[in-house]
Amino acid sequence: MSISAQAKLRARELIDFIDASPSPWHAAALCAQRLQAQGFGQLAEDQRWQLQAGGRYYVIRGGSIIAFVLGCEPMERTGLRLIGAHTDSPGLRLKPKAAHESCGALRLGVEVYGGPILASFADRDLGLAGRVVVRAPGGFETRLLRFDAPLMRLPNLAIHMNREVNEKGLKFDKQTELPLILGIAGEGVDAEAHFRRLLAEKLDAPAADVLTWELAVTDTQKGSLWGAEEEFVADSQLDNLASCHAALSALLACGSPAATCVCALFDHEEVGSESAAGAAGSFVTDLIGRIAANAGMDEEARRCALARSFFISADMAHAYHPNFPAAFDPGHKVMVNAGPVIKSNANQRYSTDADSAARFIALCERAGVPFQQYAHRTDLSCGSTIGPIVAARLGMASVDVGSPLWAMHSLRESAGVLDHAHMIAALGAAFSD
Repeated sequence: MSISAQAKLRARELIDFIDASPSPWHAAALCAQRLQAQGFGQLAEDQRWQLQAGGRYYVIRGGSIIAFVLGCEPMERTGLRLIGAHTDSPGLRLKPKAAHESCGALRLGVEVYGGPILASFADRDLGLAGRVVVRAPGGFETRLLRFDAPLMRLPNLAIHMNREVNEKGLKFDKQTELPLILGIAGEGVDAEAHFRRLLAEKLDAPAADVLTWELAVTDTQKGSLWGAEEEFVADSQLDNLASCHAALSALLACGSPAATCVCALFDHEEVGSESAAGAAGSFVTDLIGRIAANAGMDEEARRCALARSFFISADMAHAYHPNFPAAFDPGHKVMVNAGPVIKSNANQRYSTDADSAARFIALCERAGVPFQQYAHRTDLSCGSTIGPIVAARLGMASVDVGSPLWAMHSLRESAGVLDHAHMIAALGAAFSD
C-alpha cells in the first residue's frame, strides 16, 4: 500500500495532538491555543458578545470547546455547517479520596468512566492528567496537571494463581481489584496527605491549598506509526481525539466561508452526554442563539437557518477485524485505510438517514476521497454517538461518520494513516459546502 508523505505528516500531527491532550481539559486548552494562533478570539459566556462579520471565535465550557467562523452570507439563507466530536475517552478516573494504604502498599481508588476495555490497563506504565482546584487570593483557581512519567501500575496476577485466564479472559473486580499501585507505605504514612503533597509539588502550591480534582488515568506511552509501510497509527484516545483533530484542522483551513461554520467538541459523550458541558446540555443551542441574536435574527429567521443547516457527527467506526470475522455483518466490512465510514442504524443509535448519507457521499466525492457504509450486526447491541442527541435538540439534518478503528475503547487503539487524511478532506469539503 502506498502511503503518501502528506498522509504520514497528518498522522504524526494527530499523534502530537493526542499526546498533548491526556484529558478533556487538556484537549480543550490545546484547541484554544491553536485557534488563538490562527486569529480566533475567545468569548466568555458570562459577558455580552459583540460579533463582527466574518469573525472567528471560540468559547470553552469545562472540557468542551466550540469554535466558529461567521459566514459572509446571511445565516438565514445559508444555514450552519456544524461538525461535532467529543473530547473524552473511556477509562479510569480517581475518586475524590483516592489514596489509601493496604498491607503496606499505597493504592489509588478509581471509578470506571464509560466503557473501557479494563484488561488493556494491566501491566502498563500509567500516569495522571486532569484539572485540580487550588486556593488562590480571593477564592480558588483551576489548574491543569499532568504526570507524563510512569507513576502507577495495575500489576496482573501471575498465571500460577489464575490458571484459567487464557481460557476465560482477564477480568477485574471494579471495586477491589482495580486500585492502582502508587508506592510503598512507610510506617505511620497518611496516604491521603502523601498523595495531596504529590499533587501540590507538581503544581508548585502548598498542600493545604489543594482542594479538589478531576484526574484521569493515562497511558504514558507515546503514539506511533506502525506496519510494514507505516500505514497504521497507534495511540490512546483515538476515539475520539482523532475526530476532534480532523474537525479542528478542517475549521482552521476553511478561509472565508459563505455559511457560518461551527466545530463543537463536547465532553462526557462516553457517559451519555447529560451534563452542562455535554452534547445533551445547552452549550450548542446557547451558542447558536447568541450568534443569531448578534445578527439581529428573530425566532422565525433562526428556525429557517436551522432547517437549512447540516450537522456531521464525527466519531470512530468499527473496522473489520480479520481475526474475529463473526463479530461483523457480512455486508458491512469496513476496512482500515479505505476511507470515512457512514454509520447507519434503524433504531436511531446513529443519526444518519438516506438524505444525509447521500449528502456526505457527495462531500467525499468532491474531496476526492473514498467512503464506506457500516451497519452493526443485528444480534449485537449497537453503541451511539452525539449525533442523535444534537440532531434531536436542533431539528437539524444529520449524519454519523467516522474513521475505521481497531480495539475501540482499549487504552491503545489502532487506525489507518490514510483514513485520517481522508476524514480531514471530507470535513473540509463540508465547511466549504
